[in-house]
Amino acid sequence: MILNIDVNHITIQVELIPSSSTEALEELLRKGPLTLSMKDYAHMEKFGDLGACLPRNDQHITTKAGDVILSEGNLLVIYYAPNTWNFTRLGRVTNMTENELKNVLGKGNITATLTLHAE
Repeated sequence: MILNIDVNHITIQVELIPSSSTEALEELLRKGPLTLSMKDYAHMEKFGDLGACLPRNDQHITTKAGDVILSEGNLLVIYYAPNTWNFTRLGRVTNMTENELKNVLGKGNITATLTLHAE
């Protein structure tokens, strides 16, 4: 399944990893698009509250640019730099390089709209 994240009229495509976490995210998005206010944290990630708690499948991992993570069960996080912690990996950006992703996400806070990719 592909998740679309629209930021400033540009679509970031994320290939979701099969898990109970992504199944719950897909179910949430079947109800319609979800718009998140996402904040910048430590010049390495953007995070926003999903407004719902999803099942966690945390593992101790080191993120890479392009990883999309569930943190604390309710935060969607898009990484553009490495970080090591206990997270649930949701998927990976497939249509952008690290630099392209950084440019789209920009500096400061953003608004992102999440939808399921029409197949």
